[in-house]
Amino acid sequence: MKRQLEICTGDLRSVQAAVDGGADRIELCSALSEGGVTPSFGLMASARKIAKEIRMHVLIRPREGDFVYDEREVECMIGDICAARLAGADGVVIGALTSEGELDLDACMRMIEAANGMSVTFHRAFDRVNDPHEALELLIKLGVDRVLTSGQAPSAQEGAGLLGELVKQADGRIIILAGAGVGPGNAADIIARGGVGELHASAREAMVEDQPEVKVKMGSNDGAPRMVTSARIVKAIREQIDSI
Repeated sequence: MKRQLEICTGDLRSVQAAVDGGADRIELCSALSEGGVTPSFGLMASARKIAKEIRMHVLIRPREGDFVYDEREVECMIGDICAARLAGADGVVIGALTSEGELDLDACMRMIEAANGMSVTFHRAFDRVNDPHEALELLIKLGVDRVLTSGQAPSAQEGAGLLGELVKQADGRIIILAGAGVGPGNAADIIARGGVGELHASAREAMVEDQPEVKVKMGSNDGAPRMVTSARIVKAIREQIDSI
């Protein structure tokens, strides 16, 4: 079985790099420096044209910060799921928690219903739940297709122990997608120690092109080199996981 490589992309240049590097799937989002939020409809539609031959999943997250959402935010996310469908997405990436660190089952069920047959991934909100084993069983019951997790650690390599436990618990009922800090230097180790069949990486590097001097800042990262997905890094990860 071919191991799957998902690349998290935040702009059209990165989408092209993911395709060129040999990704199986992209996760499309905006504001990666803030952990990612829902991309615009225009970005979704344009990315779909670039990623014709691979799958495109869209992050559904209305803002940065925690994953505890009120009713208006849940309604917003349901609307964004409908927009992702119209833009041609193959799947959506969702997540919602309660203030007590449990799954927000009502919000999740409503978003899954809105997805209506599209693939559903539960994102790294999973890494903030109190009991990952209980949460995994609940997500299986909800019909979620995969869980993106670092094994509740700062990186997937550090969380490989829990990743391995989750893979065994899942027993083919749900896919464990390992993400956070994945690169060419550790991809093989994460697979070997965690037993996962899918990896998630941003594979980014700083743009080397000259950029104009910023005299008036309009954001915290304004003036800093822009980070974009590198086809070279994607290809290196691809070669690592294919060599196992």
